[in-house]
Amino acid sequence: MSFAPTSITMSDAATALRNGLEAIGRGTATIDLTQLTQFDSSAVSTLLAWQRAADEKNVRLQLVGLPSGLLSLAQLYGVDALL
Repeated sequence: MSFAPTSITMSDAATALRNGLEAIGRGTATIDLTQLTQFDSSAVSTLLAWQRAADEKNVRLQLVGLPSGLLSLAQLYGVDALL
């Protein structure tokens, strides 16, 4: 199973976080970011929260199609290795 958000910005990060956590809770191990067209720094926090939730469930979370701009934000904050 996979989960595929299209936007993670300040205005919808709480919803994306909740939906992703629910998907991880159902056993989703892949988050498909190829359709992610809108994001800001709140997306980095969301991805980290998803990773923590997966780690707590001993699930190896795979982030597929991480946009280069989002990877750049994660690198800027020094958390890219956590993703």
